[in-house]
Amino acid sequence: MNSQPRTEAADRPMPLFARGKVRDIYDLGDRLLIAATDRLSAFDVVLPTPIPDRGRVLTQLSAFWFERTRPIVPNHMLTADPGEIARIVGDGAVALGAMDGRAMLVRRARRIDFECVVRGYLAGSGWKDYRRSGAVCGVALPPGLVEGARLPEPIFTPATKNDRGHDENVPFAAMVASLGAEVASRLRDLSLALYRFIATWAFARGLICADTKFEFGWVGDEIVLIDEAGTPDSSRYWDRAAYEADGSMASFDKQFVRDYLERIGWNKEPPAPALPAEVVTATRDRYLEAYRRITGRSLGEGGRP
Repeated sequence: MNSQPRTEAADRPMPLFARGKVRDIYDLGDRLLIAATDRLSAFDVVLPTPIPDRGRVLTQLSAFWFERTRPIVPNHMLTADPGEIARIVGDGAVALGAMDGRAMLVRRARRIDFECVVRGYLAGSGWKDYRRSGAVCGVALPPGLVEGARLPEPIFTPATKNDRGHDENVPFAAMVASLGAEVASRLRDLSLALYRFIATWAFARGLICADTKFEFGWVGDEIVLIDEAGTPDSSRYWDRAAYEADGSMASFDKQFVRDYLERIGWNKEPPAPALPAEVVTATRDRYLEAYRRITGRSLGEGGRP
């Protein structure tokens, strides 16, 4: 029996549309089926060690945010319900993990080639920029800020990919030059509104969303939110209680893995080193805890939502 995923419209294997660092995308004509894997990337390199249940957290948390942010901006999600996906895709949905909450059916969109990053706190590459120049992506910040400091207001700091495939912070002016002032301003305003919604929701549930990134695309002449939203991959989540107690940036995202890779002195070029079991377990626990706090429910036994 052929285990390749099959469509309801035609009895033939469903073609692979694209394979990203962590997602496999299948072609359904005007729709795509996105299957999140347990692969993990750090510093834009895929690691050889998967994180169990990670793909389910990414899919189900994105679905959670997509549903709740529709009043701000439409998105590409049609359904992440395993039963509905199985009805549409057929037996192939099982091969993609749809039956355990790993897949999402979406509208096909033309991606806008900028990552729309919003920062509410000073961390990561933003902290490195600030130490060097006193600004992040050309946005001047008050002097004397420390790592992890809350910013006076969230700031929009777009990024793009450089020739080596790594994220590269760019000034807003570069986005305007590429997309035009109207579209660039619209993306900035949508990103700030989305960040404020997610950060407020998370804060009330014991998490600080220090920063996050969004991707957008066109469906016809409409801008829609695509890819993922508010996940531990696309966002930096800290424990609110620890931060308020002593400024500790205890993370619920893949920063734990990044910190490990920094400690062992990896040069951030392929091939990436394997992760030890204790790092895998601790990272999985952080993903699951972020999901539980944000949604108010645990990811069920066997990864079912």
